[in-house]
Amino acid sequence: SVDVLSSVPQGLAMADTSPLIALGARIRYLRREMGLSQESFAGRSGFDRTYVSLVERGRRNPSFTNLHKFATSLGVTLSELVDGVK
Repeated sequence: SVDVLSSVPQGLAMADTSPLIALGARIRYLRREMGLSQESFAGRSGFDRTYVSLVERGRRNPSFTNLHKFATSLGVTLSELVDGVK
């Protein structure tokens, strides 16, 4: 398991980290591991780049269907997508 919170902005305490911020950090981590920009990942997953950005920053609460699209586009299962998100 990877520490998904390593990309959360400095100064945020663990207790202050919402599940949406942790999920966004996980998605960002997996996207970067694939070497994809937000724009290329958005095109690959069928989302607008701004939506990807908002999800990665924890500003949007993606639906289950969208989580499935993210997981599929990242080549992981839903379980792997949320691994480490508390």
